[in-house]
Amino acid sequence: MEMNIAQEREWVGHLRRQFPALQREQSGSPVVYLDGPAGTQVPQSVIHSVSQYMAHHNANLGGTFSTSRECTDLMVEAARGFSDFFGTTDPQEIIFGPNATSLTLALSRAISRTWNAGDEIIVTDLDHDANITPWVLAARDQGVTVRHVQVNLQDCTLDLNDLRQKLNARTRLVALGGASNSVGTKNPVARIAPWVHDVNAQLFVDAVHFAPHTLLDVAALGCDYLVCSAYKFFGPHVGILWGKREILDSVEPYKVRPATNRLPGKWMTGTQNHPCIAGALAAIDYLAQLGRQLSQPTVTRRAALKEAFRWIEDYERRLMRRLLDGLATLPSYTVFGIRDPARDAERLPTLSLRHRSASPQALAQYLADHGVFAWHGNYYALRLSEILGQEPDGMVRLGLVHYNTPEEVDRTLSLLQEFG
Repeated sequence: MEMNIAQEREWVGHLRRQFPALQREQSGSPVVYLDGPAGTQVPQSVIHSVSQYMAHHNANLGGTFSTSRECTDLMVEAARGFSDFFGTTDPQEIIFGPNATSLTLALSRAISRTWNAGDEIIVTDLDHDANITPWVLAARDQGVTVRHVQVNLQDCTLDLNDLRQKLNARTRLVALGGASNSVGTKNPVARIAPWVHDVNAQLFVDAVHFAPHTLLDVAALGCDYLVCSAYKFFGPHVGILWGKREILDSVEPYKVRPATNRLPGKWMTGTQNHPCIAGALAAIDYLAQLGRQLSQPTVTRRAALKEAFRWIEDYERRLMRRLLDGLATLPSYTVFGIRDPARDAERLPTLSLRHRSASPQALAQYLADHGVFAWHGNYYALRLSEILGQEPDGMVRLGLVHYNTPEEVDRTLSLLQEFG
């Protein structure tokens, strides 16, 4: 469905009314949520799904009674939902866990037992620390060498030549972010994947910041593992890991003895967060419903998700260009990352900035006092903040998602101008 400006404004207003948090006001004005990279707000349908599970289906798996069977049905459907979300046809490749960091730590401990002294792994200086330190610690325990891919400081992109030079016959794994949670850079995962596989290494993708903005397609990306967190795409706090069946079957995870040796249960030892998994499934269905409203009500969930993200990417890109163009007129601010309009497709609607004299905390506090919520610090992208010379104070991050509006962008720009 193609929309003109007025229709799109009405459409976004319809979406916003589904999010109770967006009705919040401060000093008589609606709050502007630019804190999405740290966790988005959630629609009422997600809240309802969590409460419905707790009220009517609360049980553990494996019982003969009705609530246990209902919980089992939920887990089966959630795996199907995330198969559609990731673009895989095998629901048993879907692993749930507390969060992406915990899943990465658990996977790194298991995979590292297949490494030997003299092997190498590769991490990047652009990543969230959750996709650096777990691998560094696992390598340390196995006597494996860690190599760091450098960042082009002028635009905060990966130095791909440096990556290619570091890949060799000793490389066992490359840990790569789908996108930077600090400056919004999208990494060319599909381009990098063949380089990794050419040396018989594996590719692990942290898609936590990527998933709210771009359709996931693990086959097209060419990765071996991918992890994300539902609270970054309009759901509750739960992590989800996808991995190729042949790898997940062959690697022995740390688990308790009664846990099954079959997928996916062998990777999900212990009771899962069933209420949040119900909410995570509802978040996918919210996005799918968005896509059906934009296209046809009878299309499959995967087709609906494709349509939803087609609009989301286009809308968010225009919002981000409005923000970047406005910041270009404010000489007191330095924006980190890609700024060239010709390269808008290489970034997500997230940026970090610094004021020429005020601290990030002072700027974030000023915005918060005026009803604009944004994070300051390094947002766990510690290595990037260090090499940009922004530690210990970090930066201020502004993150847009599809429930944000052009008016919110303009209001934020006005506040930044007033700050000085």
